Amino acid sequence: MTQQNQTVLTTCPYCGVGCGMQVSVPSKSAPADALADYQVQLIGDKQHPANLGRLCVKGSSAGETVNFEGRMLAPQINGQEVDWSTALNEVASRFQKVIAEHGPQSVAFYVSGQLLTEDYYVANKLIKGFLGSANIDTNSRLCMASAVVGYKRAFGADSVPCSYEDLEQAELITLVGSNAAWAHPIVYQRIAAAKKANPNMKVVVVDPRKTATCDIADLHLPLKPGTDAVLFNGLLAYLANNQAVDQSFIEQHTEGFGEALAIARQLQGDLSSVAAQCDLQQEELAQFYQWVMRTEKMVTLYSQGVNQSSSGVDKSNAIINCHLATATLGKPGCGPFSITGQPNAMGGREVGGLANQLAAHMDFSKPENIDRVARFWQAQNMAQSEGLKAVDMFKAVADGRIKAIWIMNTNPVVSMPDADAVRRALQLCDTVVVSDCMQHTDTTDVGDILLPALTWGETTGSVTNSDRTISIQRQFMQGPKNARADWWMICEVAKRMGYQQAFDYANTAQIFNEHAQLSAFENGMAEDEQLRDFNLSALIDMSESEYRALKPIQWPVIERDAHNKPIGSKRLFSDAQFFTANRKAQFIAIKPQAPLSVVSDSFPFVLNTGRIRDQWHTMTRTAKTARLMAHRDQPYLSMHPDDAERLGCEQGGLVKASNDLGKFIGRVDISDGQRKGEVFAPMHWTAQYASDARVDALVAANVDALSGQPESKHAVVKIEPFVSRWQALIFSRTELDMQGLKKALLKKQQLSNQKLSTQTTDFYWVKVKGRGFYRYELSCDQALAYQLADWQSILTTEQQSDCSWLEYEDNSQQQSRLACVQNGAVEQLIFVCAQQPTTGSNQLFAGINRDWLAGLFELSDLSDSERRCLLAGKQSGAKDVGKIVCSCFGVGINTIVEAIQSEKLLSAEDIGAALKAGTNCGSCLPELKEILTQAVELVD
Repeated sequence: MTQQNQTVLTTCPYCGVGCGMQVSVPSKSAPADALADYQVQLIGDKQHPANLGRLCVKGSSAGETVNFEGRMLAPQINGQEVDWSTALNEVASRFQKVIAEHGPQSVAFYVSGQLLTEDYYVANKLIKGFLGSANIDTNSRLCMASAVVGYKRAFGADSVPCSYEDLEQAELITLVGSNAAWAHPIVYQRIAAAKKANPNMKVVVVDPRKTATCDIADLHLPLKPGTDAVLFNGLLAYLANNQAVDQSFIEQHTEGFGEALAIARQLQGDLSSVAAQCDLQQEELAQFYQWVMRTEKMVTLYSQGVNQSSSGVDKSNAIINCHLATATLGKPGCGPFSITGQPNAMGGREVGGLANQLAAHMDFSKPENIDRVARFWQAQNMAQSEGLKAVDMFKAVADGRIKAIWIMNTNPVVSMPDADAVRRALQLCDTVVVSDCMQHTDTTDVGDILLPALTWGETTGSVTNSDRTISIQRQFMQGPKNARADWWMICEVAKRMGYQQAFDYANTAQIFNEHAQLSAFENGMAEDEQLRDFNLSALIDMSESEYRALKPIQWPVIERDAHNKPIGSKRLFSDAQFFTANRKAQFIAIKPQAPLSVVSDSFPFVLNTGRIRDQWHTMTRTAKTARLMAHRDQPYLSMHPDDAERLGCEQGGLVKASNDLGKFIGRVDISDGQRKGEVFAPMHWTAQYASDARVDALVAANVDALSGQPESKHAVVKIEPFVSRWQALIFSRTELDMQGLKKALLKKQQLSNQKLSTQTTDFYWVKVKGRGFYRYELSCDQALAYQLADWQSILTTEQQSDCSWLEYEDNSQQQSRLACVQNGAVEQLIFVCAQQPTTGSNQLFAGINRDWLAGLFELSDLSDSERRCLLAGKQSGAKDVGKIVCSCFGVGINTIVEAIQSEKLLSAEDIGAALKAGTNCGSCLPELKEILTQAVELVD
């Protein structure tokens, strides 16, 4: 009998776009011991308003990541597995003991934008309402805090006024500090489709780098880093000077315009002054300003390039000022639109997951808010003031003020600024509790108590995306048998601390109902009550089945239609009424500030960090699938060609960036999209996947004074080529212990060279997940000191004790090669090359066909021909597809160039028709167009 599949509607676990998905799963759920290759099939949900059926390559491949490989499978205390009761009792007793001895300010929670709203809600309720501390903060502090404060200063509340529909209706879209093509691909695809449908639409990209997003830009403004506020102050003055502001709206519905304009005119002056301060061409600047002045419908879409700054709040308000001046709030195709970075960063803001928030968009600024929440929760120990924001929280851990911290679903040892200091702080902390779905992360490695969490697909709860749309992430499979939902863990600890009644929930539907009730509690019902923006009153008292069936809806949700269905709100402020005391919006006078880290002779380069196309945060999910590792498989540093030439760095070679805080080693990526004197590195790689690629270890803990958001986009570093003495390339069917391997290799190296100090040795390695194997690339700046037998003894596992080893050694070329074959299948391949000191060249293994070797690991029995070619690293006639460009269909650059030249392809559409590249998620279209241009130039 054919087994029927079930279809479950859910929401993507990645960025804040909040795409809907249809997941097809067998009617029989995954076994509790799901195999490493377990997958589910999924497609985009055409009915979901965020994506209308589109999915990016990360979302498309999410079904490949649901296996239990690497999962945390049991609670642990000090490295020993225990049962849940023991673990929960230990957490509760330790927190109780710390509070009794040191007070409630000695404990903290650090939570995550990947938590469901219900998880967030009970975590916030426990620590603020019952433990008496507001020391709860979230990794959303690292991406959205400045946007929140900007909205609150202007509108009186954290109210995003826009809807995704505005992207299709706009006539001018300005993207500021947003590489949407890679970071928010579906938003980018919506813009690209809208521009194709309306050729008169203009797209402007404001970004120091020329990114993939510039592919659809009519104008790219590569401004000097940190000068966004200068640009928009100048725009405000330009609009006023040309009588392009709505004076009636300003007078009736706003305050502060005169002061904001006076400061802008004083500091930014005329076009030439703004152009000079931003390091822009005056003609291009004038074009942008003129487009804004002549366009009625403009959306400004801004992201981390604005937020991750020591003056991110001011940059946000400089943008909002321009929209207020032109009275575009609440109108279709208009508005200042901050796009969130995580699947539930917005939900965390709703429930009060930040240290300076209370709950339901209330904060500590008014005593009546504290009293209201305390009465609603019946909390006898309500926190009375703001807690410590993320950076200050970990400083408090370091100096001993915080004695116990619970870290939920996030990896601060990688993602926090000055990440090495965060690691040291947690190593010294009395109690570090970490709840996570993965056993090994940089943060679980410093945890005292580990709690295995359920993850996406294994539990049900709500999330809110960038345009205020609440969606349900639904369970479609069983998680590991000992894993539990985060809300359950939190509630069980709360019960053991004596708060049984307040945390006695049976499911997430009950938690959501309480969350909705709080949003409506004393919310503008009486004449003397201040109206609050966040209100879910029409969603109160849903049954569990109604909750699970809830369709995507934008808050506020305060009415129901004639059929008793809740009605959402597409846009805010269409009535020109805001959430300030006098219901007027506030202009903010902006004095632009330069970044706090300043280049010097010692550290002459500005380092920018950010996301790349196929990876997500710290790779705990995306690195599990070979498809997503194919596009950019190693950490890298992008630099301008002139800087690379001056420093002696070559494309694909190794390079080191460093400062007083730490170091980063990655591959050189030469790009004329970089400004001179500036470099870019991705923020995803961790100590689980590379030796020295935790880029936030180089970022100083400078923060915006108002929001507490770190300046992750602006560090200062020195750059130098990695001087390599040997390199190795390893393929292994089983995962290797790279820390153990490094230690063993350096020990042997040190024995042969007594002068060698392992503390000063640069030893680079990176791990790349393939289909059925792992690939490792190694390099060291010390001379090679071991033979074939050493490599064989270090790498042989117990399972390979009876394998057959093939060997090749060429002393004249200083090359060694090994292959381990067991029962006819290849188990390991090792290629080693010693070399004279060189700048980390990657050309030593250029003749090895990595794709062909990778394919051998899918075979159970090698042919004689394949066995003979193992040590050569290539087989005659086997094509090398080259670096993967289209991850959806595994199409490499060599295949694309060959097709362009042989079939005379003239467009990205032609490439798609010939190779399917770019026809699924479309994320690779900018690269396809760039390759097309270069290939045509070569032919010409």
